[in-house]
Amino acid sequence: MRKQPEITVQTRQNLIDAFWQLYCTKRIDKITVKEITAKAGYNRSTFYEYFTDVYDVLEQIENSLLPRMRKFSRPDLSDPSKPPFAKELAKTLEEYGKYYAVLLGDNGDPAFQNKMKDSMKATLKQKLVSCKAMDEQQADFILEYTLSAMIGVFSYWLRLEERPPIEDLLQWMHEWRATMLKENDRHAFGCP
Repeated sequence: MRKQPEITVQTRQNLIDAFWQLYCTKRIDKITVKEITAKAGYNRSTFYEYFTDVYDVLEQIENSLLPRMRKFSRPDLSDPSKPPFAKELAKTLEEYGKYYAVLLGDNGDPAFQNKMKDSMKATLKQKLVSCKAMDEQQADFILEYTLSAMIGVFSYWLRLEERPPIEDLLQWMHEWRATMLKENDRHAFGCP
């Protein structure tokens, strides 16, 4: 007899939720399949119907979050009437902040920040190079710098118990960028 799809989806989600509860308090190398299944109320064989191991659960969670980052690599950066991608990114981080805070935190996955950057870089790089704002090597460096700084700031913001409003943070980031970059570099993302 085949399982009903909604039960299968719910079972998988229950296992993910149990893993996440453990992952919020423990490093992944300390989490066992036995703990996950006990917390979720299933047996080990049920776990293995959906995942190969605890690292697979983490990878599936990360992979579900990365497309949310990818959408920020496709903005029309030359149209000032459209909201800047940093503000849209901040909304996503607010909505899914509990995941990003843990994944980017001290006990999170050290590779997740690079996965986030890589998920956005290719399209942004193509945009910068195609509008002749800079060559490929310059684009690589400016994107590494910019995305690392943004992810670092948002990660710090997510860890704070008493956070400033996101609008304030975005304004500060805009001011920092204007202060740190030369006049001609400020317009690099706008493709003058």
